[in-house]
Amino acid sequence: MEYIVLICARGGSKGIPKKNLRKLLGKPLLVWSIELAKKLNMVSRVIVSTDSNEIAKVALENGAEVPFIRPIELSQDNSPEWLSWDHAVKYLKEKEGLKKFTLIVLPVTSPLRNKSDVERCIVEYEKGDSDIVITHSKAHRSPYFNMISSDKNGFYNLVIEPQKPIIRRQDSPEVFDMTTVAFIVSSEFVESNDHIFEGKVRSVLIPKERSIDIDSEFDLNIAKYLAENNKKNNEEN
Repeated sequence: MEYIVLICARGGSKGIPKKNLRKLLGKPLLVWSIELAKKLNMVSRVIVSTDSNEIAKVALENGAEVPFIRPIELSQDNSPEWLSWDHAVKYLKEKEGLKKFTLIVLPVTSPLRNKSDVERCIVEYEKGDSDIVITHSKAHRSPYFNMISSDKNGFYNLVIEPQKPIIRRQDSPEVFDMTTVAFIVSSEFVESNDHIFEGKVRSVLIPKERSIDIDSEFDLNIAKYLAENNKKNNEEN
């Protein structure tokens, strides 16, 4: 089975300008994903999909491939990343003649993942009973207990009304936060479907401290604190 890492990193970002090149411990977020990808023994290629020449330059300087520049229409704020996966798959099949391969998608926004997190996803995928493997972490909020939404009149209620009142969060049905640590999916599934949950989905549990998804300055500050703390602990040990 051929594994190809795909890292999608567009140039624009509203939450954090130039987010994919913002630095964490002096290293661009993009580079964190590239360096981890290069540590995976089963990977044949590391490809960055971007619409930005600046990002492409950083990717090439750090050992990734940039075989194409992603079309601008697939790089908007409202562009589903699934379409970028599909674009990469079609390029590799139509332009390079690849037939069948599996993508390991490593979003730039989860820099604190480690090698074993991704390897566990691959092990789960290779069991062969799923179309795609995603990752999740334990949720601190529950739609049955402390997540609310408003109605058209501005009144609030639980997102999901339980059949009987739930006094403690621990008594509510177990739910999880979907994370962006890794996605393992075949090229065929990407080509023939429009989103993740059209197929059989398995998921791997990742600790909260390694599954942060950077989408704001607040998230980036938390990631910096965790990364600096990890570095300090490693140096002490």
